[in-house]
Amino acid sequence: MNMPANPAQPSGRAAPPNVPAPPASDAAARPGTAPAGPSGPDSRLGIVHLYPTLMGTYGDAGNVAVLRHRAAGRGIGVEIVTVGPGDPVPALGDLYVIGGGEDHGQVVAARLLRQSGALAAAVTRGAAVFAVCAGLQVIGTDFEVAGGAIEPGLGLLDARTRRREPRAVGEVLADPDPALGLDFLTGYENHGGGTELGDGARPLARLRERPGGGHTGIGNGAGGPAGDGTEGAYAGHVLGTYLHGPVLARNPGLADLLLAWAAGRDLAPFAAPYVPELRAERAAYVTAGTLSPAAFDPAVPS
Repeated sequence: MNMPANPAQPSGRAAPPNVPAPPASDAAARPGTAPAGPSGPDSRLGIVHLYPTLMGTYGDAGNVAVLRHRAAGRGIGVEIVTVGPGDPVPALGDLYVIGGGEDHGQVVAARLLRQSGALAAAVTRGAAVFAVCAGLQVIGTDFEVAGGAIEPGLGLLDARTRRREPRAVGEVLADPDPALGLDFLTGYENHGGGTELGDGARPLARLRERPGGGHTGIGNGAGGPAGDGTEGAYAGHVLGTYLHGPVLARNPGLADLLLAWAAGRDLAPFAAPYVPELRAERAAYVTAGTLSPAAFDPAVPS
């Protein structure tokens, strides 16, 4: 599809509406119901990759490659538009992707997106959004940066983020909201934010407990040093997670969910017989605590 930039970039701060969380019975929480997907036999799926030079920590750009690969495997054409600082944000994308980053890049991305207003308008139209780590904080209500300053987010998710100690570092295993129809999620986290969800957002997943006690990860990290047991958030077709990996390479079912939302229809099966075995092996390691957070350097910035 042809994705022209937003023809009227408003000046000043946009005021996007919050997107309410769908009830468990709402079809918006399941694949194949997005109203913004491409139409017509010659249409292509429009994926907008937002600010990878600012928000691309830990290989998060690989998520876009996974989406392209899994779409192509089903014969779905994809047009990818990469947006850099100073570029207009296309208004007619089907799926918008933003990764993690450090404080400075995060603040710049939030301000650019607020000023543009194009992402908020796309969500209102029915487009899907996928955000990782600092990207999750950007699409939330507001977030705290170094020094204690509070930066407004986009308000696409009812989620507030404040600094937390200790830093959340290590492998994560979590079970998604059953309404999404997904298998377990794995990934690694490295962040210093505690994200508290409001009534307008639902947890993407809940951290699995280890047999000996404690959760397999910190996840959103609100509610104390061990977190509140939740990971990520979603409302409608807006979804965020703290998981890196890239997370869509580790969790192809999540990639397929996003593609189905963006395409507005259910997807044909994708044959990859080795994936379940690899995922089961990873889950076993994380559950047993073999992949300990001590194996990671907590000083590495997110």
